[in-house]
Amino acid sequence: MKKLKIFISSVQNEFAEERMQLARYFRHDPLMGSFFEPFLFEEVPANTHSPGKVYINEVVDSDIYIGLLGETYGYEDSEGISPTEREYDQAKNKHLPRWIFIKDMKGIERHTKESAFIRKIEQDVSRKKFSDIESLKEAVFSSCVWFLKQTGKIESHDFDDSLHPTADFKVVDENKIREFVSIARKKRNFPLRDTASVEKVLTHLRMTREGKLVNSALLAFAPDPQLYFPSSTIKCAHFHGVHVQKPIPDYKEFGGTVFEVADEAVDFILSKLNLSTGTRDISNQVDTIYEIPRAVIAEAIINAVAHRDYYSKGSIQVSVFRDRIEISNPGSLPPELDIADLKVPHSSYPHNPLLAGCMFLTGDIERYGTGTLEMYKLMNERGLKPPLIILDEGFKLTIWRPSAVTIHDTIHDTIHDETTNSYDANVTYIDIAVLAQRLVMIIENEMSRVHLMDALELRNRSHFVKNYLEPALADGFIEMTLSGKLKSQHQKYRITLKGIELKNSLLARASSQKQFDGEINKTFNDYITDQVTDQVTDQVTDQATDQATDQGTDQADELVKRLLMVLSKSQSRQELMQILDLRHNPNFRENYLKPALEAGFIEMTDPDNRFNPNQQYRLTEKGLTLKQLLENKK
Repeated sequence: MKKLKIFISSVQNEFAEERMQLARYFRHDPLMGSFFEPFLFEEVPANTHSPGKVYINEVVDSDIYIGLLGETYGYEDSEGISPTEREYDQAKNKHLPRWIFIKDMKGIERHTKESAFIRKIEQDVSRKKFSDIESLKEAVFSSCVWFLKQTGKIESHDFDDSLHPTADFKVVDENKIREFVSIARKKRNFPLRDTASVEKVLTHLRMTREGKLVNSALLAFAPDPQLYFPSSTIKCAHFHGVHVQKPIPDYKEFGGTVFEVADEAVDFILSKLNLSTGTRDISNQVDTIYEIPRAVIAEAIINAVAHRDYYSKGSIQVSVFRDRIEISNPGSLPPELDIADLKVPHSSYPHNPLLAGCMFLTGDIERYGTGTLEMYKLMNERGLKPPLIILDEGFKLTIWRPSAVTIHDTIHDTIHDETTNSYDANVTYIDIAVLAQRLVMIIENEMSRVHLMDALELRNRSHFVKNYLEPALADGFIEMTLSGKLKSQHQKYRITLKGIELKNSLLARASSQKQFDGEINKTFNDYITDQVTDQVTDQVTDQATDQATDQGTDQADELVKRLLMVLSKSQSRQELMQILDLRHNPNFRENYLKPALEAGFIEMTDPDNRFNPNQQYRLTEKGLTLKQLLENKK
């Protein structure tokens, strides 16, 4: 059997020891040595070919690319590109599997180009961190085993297809099986009836083997899957700001089957999103009442549940911030795909094919390989920023809320990916934190529980009853049409006089908020428009000026506002960057500091000595006025 050639790429001087140790590991480990042969440039004998030609040819001739990245960028050619980056680009062009390992540089600042190279890689493939030789070997070994399993070179079963050592058919909840069959028959014409035995249904779903249950059967149909897989939960947290800060206003950890945890996580996120009111001028029924379409949220959660690595001890984590929602799971893209593939039609390679099959039958997964495409489409249609995917110690998806005018700097310290549509100015989104009050906004005439849940796009009945319906009844905002018969199948609900008063109050608040937002944005945008127009006048035509002005306005607006909100006294550049969680000096200087100074919102404490190492910045009267307006808005 021909061995797979692995090209080891890095700055040679910085990683001389790691390179030799890896090569030795591949050649002497019984498993690694059976399948892989490493290539090191320093082992090539002297010849008449240029080094650049040699290493590019070797990349082309390789089967796998390994990149080690650390502090330095390395030698730069006439175009300012290092051999390591050239090798990576060639591997990408040849569609080779690319395994990237980044050394943890605690307390040491990376070369600017090395940091930029890492950010570039983040857009393509996942990456792992290492701190020493042993942790590097462990990470490389995991990648090798994963690759051998995926390519069929060693026999293995996926997690969801692996037999559970102790569970038997008695632990399966028959009612959950019946409910699944009923839904699957409606959604996908599932051939079995709900009278079929548990064993027959599970056998049809390929969730049994050798008369025993596989793991996916427990995740989908056990009364308490966490008894077998404690980390198969979803941890959800809500933060008022844009950073992780204590105390946490709301934290929940959801357990249950894959269907239950997905529904509860989606409902949790929806409960933190703002609601629309403006479209009621057109119709009493609002198609999408949330600031982010429910389908986007649901797709993100379902993807995390279906494609996560269940061997990992980590749980799926959901963080709802003021400007974004982050959904992280212990998983990665399959070797066949990179991030760019998710934005175009692509094949599906589920990590847990049996679970994905179940979720397809229930309609949670609409069509294989289309989920991320639909997310990008829906966000674009609503004029929202496209989702951002980061592959760093797992799979993290960021969904931007309307308040996120620019990509969040804690992720990239860069600005990109403008959307093509503008947000609907006729729709005002208001924050209704009390969930019971949300019923008041959507109830029309007499509505059943099912219709109320549909209007709020909720799926979890117990969550709805506990957090919406019962509190709204207790507060007197709504009432039952059949008094005292809460569980009657004919029961409906209607708004009370107290509820009508609350609804009018909420609508008035929304109208006031819309007017206030317009005043602030007009004042701020007038300034930004003038600034950007001045900067581009000498560089572009009148048409391009208009376009650049619009884009620059959106980009600079939110960043300067963020700076003003954190500036409370005389503070240094380093202090401000730390508070804003930024690490890229040029980005902070050009997109935060400079526009705020030019607008007159902040000033230097030593304006005559711009490069004073003790230079600090403070709010001007103009900046203080705007900050107070923004705080009042909150």
